[in-house]
Amino acid sequence: MTVSQALAKTTQPVRGTKKKPPGATQSGSSGRQGMFVRLSSDDKQRAEYWADKRGFSSVNDYVVEAVVEKIRRENLDYDLPTLEIARLNELVDQVAALAKNSANLERVVTTGFDSLIGLTRGDNYLLDDEDGELV
Repeated sequence: MTVSQALAKTTQPVRGTKKKPPGATQSGSSGRQGMFVRLSSDDKQRAEYWADKRGFSSVNDYVVEAVVEKIRRENLDYDLPTLEIARLNELVDQVAALAKNSANLERVVTTGFDSLIGLTRGDNYLLDDEDGELV
């Protein structure tokens, strides 16, 4: 081997040691690519709490699931019964309660005015003459 061949061999990168350019992602064994996320300390604590509560093996798995769910919502691909229908059912219940309250208020006002009109006419049973018997 000559000196020029040895020099050429040392200046070539060794296979598999080539550095990736800044910002490039690293492929994992599961076909997922790496990504760097910055969270505030409060958000990180909340993510750790919910990851632990939901039984995720790591916060990264929880963040992956959160990103996938957010993308599904942006694409309007989400479970309707748990979001929109639940809210709609809540609003229907509130309107039904409001209707009952309105009917009760109408009944009380009507009864009250009937009593007042009866008192002014003198048609009220409370204005009858007593005859001294208790029945």
